[in-house]
Amino acid sequence: MLTATGEIADVGLRAAPTRLSARLVPGVHPDALGAFEAARATFVSGRRIDMGALAVELGVDRTSVFRWVGNRDALLAEVLWSLAVPTLVQAARAADDARHHGAEHVATLLTHFATDLIRADYFRDFLAREPARALRLLTTTASPIQHRYVATVEHLVRTHLGRAPFGGAIDAHALAYLLVRVSESFTYADLIAGEPPSPDTAASAFRHLLRV
Repeated sequence: MLTATGEIADVGLRAAPTRLSARLVPGVHPDALGAFEAARATFVSGRRIDMGALAVELGVDRTSVFRWVGNRDALLAEVLWSLAVPTLVQAARAADDARHHGAEHVATLLTHFATDLIRADYFRDFLAREPARALRLLTTTASPIQHRYVATVEHLVRTHLGRAPFGGAIDAHALAYLLVRVSESFTYADLIAGEPPSPDTAASAFRHLLRV
């Protein structure tokens, strides 16, 4: 069984590495890592990441910051994913603690993940502050986030439902993509459809799709 601190924390990065993610490995590029950690702290505090302000905080010029971490979207994408990973790990622990197996495990994990995102103040602040950028980075190929999320969910599907879920009625990748789109639809419901995000509705949708 997939453990909370096992591959679920790494599979996304392996599926969609970036120039910046490679630089953020401890010991590879200390300046890039320092800029990233400062930006992450700013984001978690509910404030907008501004490249000029980040340069001032680090005591360098903007050119250095861009050279270290790339443009603002590249930095935001890695900050967002760095926060998604511990949230996924926490959701995996909750599913393990519930002693669920198979499709029930996947449904429980995804429900916890969506619920935690919906309730995270810093994340909702970002969605309200930059809705168009948020949807572009989180739900399209403009950044590696969706690719990483799909890869992570596909890993979950293969681990808990096998390579041919439901007797081969759908392949693992297609089911993972569908689950991710459902997750996005309910997590960002206020931006997509003008409706309040609902953990309960997300849970019902996951359970319906996974036949539990």
